[in-house]
Amino acid sequence: MKYSAIVLAAGSGSRMNLGYNKILVEINDKPLITLSVKVFVNDPNCSELIIVVHNDEINTITSILSQYQLLHKKCKIVAGGSERQYSVYNGLQSIKNNIVLVHDGARPFITNKLIETLVTTTNSYDCVIPGVKVKDTIKLVKNNIIMSTPPRENLYAVQTPQACITNLLKHAHDLALKDHYLGTDEASLMEKYLQTKIKIIDSSYNNIKITTREDIIIADAIAKNINK
Repeated sequence: MKYSAIVLAAGSGSRMNLGYNKILVEINDKPLITLSVKVFVNDPNCSELIIVVHNDEINTITSILSQYQLLHKKCKIVAGGSERQYSVYNGLQSIKNNIVLVHDGARPFITNKLIETLVTTTNSYDCVIPGVKVKDTIKLVKNNIIMSTPPRENLYAVQTPQACITNLLKHAHDLALKDHYLGTDEASLMEKYLQTKIKIIDSSYNNIKITTREDIIIADAIAKNINK
């Protein structure tokens, strides 16, 4: 089943104190952005790939993708917004397929199996997202005081890519834009504005998001293990 994908690469390295976009960090000697993009470029079912980057980094990202032979004819690079949600909105304007997957470029270890499951499951649900059960006990805290302890068996750590019916996600974004509402991901907008049932599927703990310097060490280890 054909689908479109949006890869978000307009983030920053603020939490890493890098001084540059974390999407340029090298994982196992390859720029992070190339690892995320490669999976979609090599997937024949992905007929359209929108890569959202900082406006002033378009030339840099274009050069890197070209160097790694990832500037496929199905790729289009567009400028992002000041927030993740606005970057998704910008990317959605170019989408033509009925199904769109929105992926954080800082998650380098997605698999074709996960993508296929997400796309196939959208036959039954308007939005399908990957996640893993949390390993730790989670506390709801206010002013450093524990308010409650949610049952761990009901808690998932949510990941990307998140698969949605394109016109429904566009509609949710339009409504959020009018409300000046910022959600945390695609599912949060679908929940708020469309009251649709969202399916979560089991993913892999390897599908980490590079957020801190410690994550780079973990990602290098995962990459080396995968390439054995």
